[in-house]
Amino acid sequence: MPAGTCPPVSGSESGVSQLLAAATLQIAAVSEQPRDEAEWLLAELLDVDRSRLRFCDLPLTLPQRARYQRWLARRAAGEPFAYLTGTQPFRRLMLHVTPAVLIPRADTEHLVEWALQILGSQPEPACALDACTGSGCVALALADEAPQHHITASDCSAAALGIARANAERLQLRVDFIEADALALPAGTPAFHLIAANPPYIAEGDAHLPALRHEPLLALVSGNDGLALLRRLIREAPPHLQPGGWLLLEHGHDQGERVRALLHAQGFAQVETRRDFGGRERVSGGQWRTAHD
Repeated sequence: MPAGTCPPVSGSESGVSQLLAAATLQIAAVSEQPRDEAEWLLAELLDVDRSRLRFCDLPLTLPQRARYQRWLARRAAGEPFAYLTGTQPFRRLMLHVTPAVLIPRADTEHLVEWALQILGSQPEPACALDACTGSGCVALALADEAPQHHITASDCSAAALGIARANAERLQLRVDFIEADALALPAGTPAFHLIAANPPYIAEGDAHLPALRHEPLLALVSGNDGLALLRRLIREAPPHLQPGGWLLLEHGHDQGERVRALLHAQGFAQVETRRDFGGRERVSGGQWRTAHD
């Protein structure tokens, strides 16, 4: 058989097709796209393009079948797909993720888009901080799409910073990393033109938490109303912002009004909220002015 080809599917159904059909049924209760996930997992296992599964009867070894079944059992138990493969796409990047970090969501792209707009309005290279960076998705997207600016990322979790640093090194993107709780940054840290953050914003005891049980609570829960860290970031941001600098915060879909009120109370101007793909309030921000502005 010529190089680069594979055994063609024969008969009414290949062994791979039967395997995928069973896998789809196994994870149907926890997945919105079980057939796609079954194919993605098998393609990852075999290190082939997903399209080859449909046209080639690829034989699996016993160890490969056992590993695939372990992955399916974990997925059927509710473990996120990204933790099985160890990867998650975000904008133009493919990020490495583990249970030490929150899995990047598409909604966070709205935070990145707003941040890119602000950086794009700067006449000279600016300094931006991604607080609560987790996997590094926001900082790395900014470094990828606005490389002329200086990007810093911080997190209170050493394990999360390890993942973010590894992502930066693998993607060859320039980001500085700081271990810090909220905005308790080291003395002498220069002020930023922009601070962006996707902090934990779910309330303790929230009904959605059981569905998120595989992800780190540190990156999800923030006090009895979900606003504890958002309050801290708003309170601590002014000394770390340049005059005219911006603070952008991702938050829960029902927290926009309260976050705007907190920003106004702290003295931020130009306060507004942007909506996610579903039309829900998702990111709020404001511009810091000095007393004489």
